[in-house]
Amino acid sequence: MAAMVGVARASVERRFYGWAAVVIILVAVGGFARTYYLKTLFDAPPLPMLVHLHGLLMTAWVALFTVQTRFIAAKRADLHRRLGVFGALLIVLIVAVGIGTSIGSARRGISVPGLTPMMFMAIPLATAVVFAMLAGAAIAWRRRSDIHKRLMLLATLSILTPAIARVPWDAFRALGPPLFLGLTDLCVLAFVAYDTWKHRRLHPAFGWGTLFLFASQPLRIVLAHTAAWNAFAAWLVG
Repeated sequence: MAAMVGVARASVERRFYGWAAVVIILVAVGGFARTYYLKTLFDAPPLPMLVHLHGLLMTAWVALFTVQTRFIAAKRADLHRRLGVFGALLIVLIVAVGIGTSIGSARRGISVPGLTPMMFMAIPLATAVVFAMLAGAAIAWRRRSDIHKRLMLLATLSILTPAIARVPWDAFRALGPPLFLGLTDLCVLAFVAYDTWKHRRLHPAFGWGTLFLFASQPLRIVLAHTAAWNAFAAWLVG
């Protein structure tokens, strides 16, 4: 009986992460359809090569997350571990290129309503740092699958904010970072709430990881408004 319960629970877990991958793909592709994936259909302006590289790496991460969930669903943990080596390298590249892309965007004057380009740069840079810390922690806990998979999910959800911010609706975008971050939080809470309900307890990885992610968000906006940050951002932009 206990074995049957364990098998059923594992099946539910696999479906949970499979659906998470579907949601992540839909948000990422939907958000960046006009400005990246289908940009030729919408007469979008050309993008710098660094932005193309950033888009390629982020797409590779979403694809990797999806493939990794499929390997686990197919009970191929051996392939999952082998591909994980590539994932570790990809994290480093994503962070390095993400930082360069954020600085380049500030130089081109890209921002959102209510923030100067220098102020706005704090948000994508912080997103890269938070992603790196969550994904890095997931790798550090790779021998504890229950912790590893939850932190990887949080890391991937944490980088959905830029896609959400590109929803092609002016009234929506005018509300700025608080709304974009808030909708990211709703995605996170939906998955955490379901996992908690299914297991009848909040898993510590989701508890501490979500707390860290949520606490970082208002700090990004507060940091962006400080004189110290603006001086540092001006130095970065050069």
